[in-house]
Amino acid sequence: MRSTGKLAGVVTIFLAVVLAAFVLSSPAASAESAAPAAAGPSVSAPWALLADPTNGVWLLSRHAFAKRPMGSITKVMTAYVVIETGGLNRVITVPQGIVNYDLKFDASTAGLVPGEKFTALQLLYAMMLPSGCDAAFTLATAYGPWNHFLAKMNATAKRLGLPRTHFSDPAGLPNPGQYSTYSDARDLVRMGRLAMQLPLFRQIVATRSYHVAAGNGHRLHTWVNSNGLISGHYPGAIGIKPGGTAAAGACLLFEARRGTKILIGVVLDSSAFDKPGNTADAVNLLNWGWTHYA
Repeated sequence: MRSTGKLAGVVTIFLAVVLAAFVLSSPAASAESAAPAAAGPSVSAPWALLADPTNGVWLLSRHAFAKRPMGSITKVMTAYVVIETGGLNRVITVPQGIVNYDLKFDASTAGLVPGEKFTALQLLYAMMLPSGCDAAFTLATAYGPWNHFLAKMNATAKRLGLPRTHFSDPAGLPNPGQYSTYSDARDLVRMGRLAMQLPLFRQIVATRSYHVAAGNGHRLHTWVNSNGLISGHYPGAIGIKPGGTAAAGACLLFEARRGTKILIGVVLDSSAFDKPGNTADAVNLLNWGWTHYA
């Protein structure tokens, strides 16, 4: 009889531990609230989150608190800091340092050439549309110096309530290591929500292409949005930023609007970073969200 009593006690403790672990890992235990669960969509990303940005309600989450590299999604914070700092009409000369920087990391570029001159606003388009790491380097240098700009990025992350986010490179490149810049799905969606509250930021990330005529110290440039939802004309897509490195895989922070309904989400490591799995995952999440919650 004593054995039976001990066994019952062990089972009770085990169940209590399992229940506590479930509650603590649930999105409902976070600052954001969670909607009732529905059968989930087909998503390859091991880390993902879909939410309603108007009220913060989580509609679907997958390992939302796991720290992960996110590649060029980092540029959302770079743009946020530049826009918040201001002086967007200032003319900035592209530094010589972009050459070695881009070559070292085989980085995506906007085709900038050292010595060209652009306004800070033009460089924001160069950074956010074709995901120009050369433009991110140029902005961080001009609004820095470099280490000071990174400090501003991390201070802004702290101020905005992104406790599991850290930046070591303004473009999200693996500098100095593959995991030195990181965040989690929860922080990235919050960062996206706040960035999309800036009218200029919303305008930039919703732009399909941006043309800079030759003259005034620079060559002809046309920058095309690398967000597959924007370039692919997904109905209602309004932003915001893809990213990817070897460690991060293909990632996408995205937002779409249909009528009065808005959904925001992120997928991390949907596929190898040079494959389009992030767009397919985002489409599946959004389609599911419109069906079940919008």
